[in-house]
Amino acid sequence: MELARVVGTVVATQKYEGLTGVRLLLLDPLDENLQSVGDPFVACDSTQAGPGEIVSWVGGREATLALPVHFVPVDATIISIVDEVDARSLT
Repeated sequence: MELARVVGTVVATQKYEGLTGVRLLLLDPLDENLQSVGDPFVACDSTQAGPGEIVSWVGGREATLALPVHFVPVDATIISIVDEVDARSLT
């Protein structure tokens, strides 16, 4: 599972037709200790996540399967909002 924090919203004046109505959010990738580990990236939102929330996301082919129209050209999709992270169970 990949974790990230929602840090903003992306507005697109034009989208691929299969992405009509799909929100785009800016995510900051996180490690298991909820520390930032990379550059922010854009992901489709299938969960109605909001700013500051921690989410899990998938990339690649699986990212398209979480959306209403399958096999649209996306790299990442939010699949859940994370309530709690217990890093102790990861060691």
